[in-house]
Amino acid sequence: MSVWPEESDVSELITTLGAYDREDLGLILPHEHVFVDLGPMAAANWTDADPDDVVDVMAPEIERARAAGVTALVEATPEGVGRRVDVDLAVSEAAEFPVVVPTGIYQEPKIPDWAREASEDDLYEWLLSELTEGVEDTGVRAAWIKVSTDDDDPTGLSADEAKILRAAARAGADTGAAIGIHTLHGGVVHQQLDVIEDAGYDADRFIWIHAQADDADHHEAVADRGAYVEYDWIGGDDQDDERYLDLIERMLDAGHRDRLLLSQDRGWYDPSEPGGGQQRPYTYLPETFLPKLRERVGEGTVTRLTQDNPFDAYAR
Repeated sequence: MSVWPEESDVSELITTLGAYDREDLGLILPHEHVFVDLGPMAAANWTDADPDDVVDVMAPEIERARAAGVTALVEATPEGVGRRVDVDLAVSEAAEFPVVVPTGIYQEPKIPDWAREASEDDLYEWLLSELTEGVEDTGVRAAWIKVSTDDDDPTGLSADEAKILRAAARAGADTGAAIGIHTLHGGVVHQQLDVIEDAGYDADRFIWIHAQADDADHHEAVADRGAYVEYDWIGGDDQDDERYLDLIERMLDAGHRDRLLLSQDRGWYDPSEPGGGQQRPYTYLPETFLPKLRERVGEGTVTRLTQDNPFDAYAR
């Protein structure tokens, strides 16, 4: 049974601090990390992390982002890489800054054993509960669904990845929640879109995360199907701003102004590293990249790409 009204003229972005209307927010970073465990799963470093330690490190990073004009950010850490919504909430409350958190499960080989053993129906019920009732005992509802596919396999989804995606599509269809998928191979994205459409959901609620990892021809083809295309390594050590500027202009020229998202995949406190590791500030996009983009495409387009599009993508 659907819990999402078939027609509504009100969209809200669900965050750690409650639901926000479009008018409440400005620049939104649609793919960042507050807390993520990139160490071995068996070590389970995320389980013992003290929220206060994370607050001490990450609240100042959030403050720097706010000073640079950021009004909200999307946490992109799912189960399998150390999701801790209680930690996200602690940082959010300390900084008085809204964070958008996901439900969902990461890729091979980091799919948790409980998810491998669960049926598609079990996973659907779990996703639906986190989207409508809240994550564990945090009181925070997940706003969207984050899933993934194996970076080293360009041929398609594993059986467990496909099962998770089908459950995600069903939960998305019942709530209006976006499905964001970490995928490095453009050909696989079309398979994923086929899966969610076969399960009864819509391509326009699909976000291709890390699209910049594959050829731009795939970007246009995926956007032609109605999905969002996200460039989210902007400011990375081996990334070239000119390449991103050219990619953005190509997508704009192809008529995909409303299907493009920009972010950095930055921040994060990693509990597998001493003191949380080395953080990467959230400020590169607003302070360094967007001034270059404004010179090319104008203020109105920048506003569309950094305010309206991320709100439309993640709100429900």
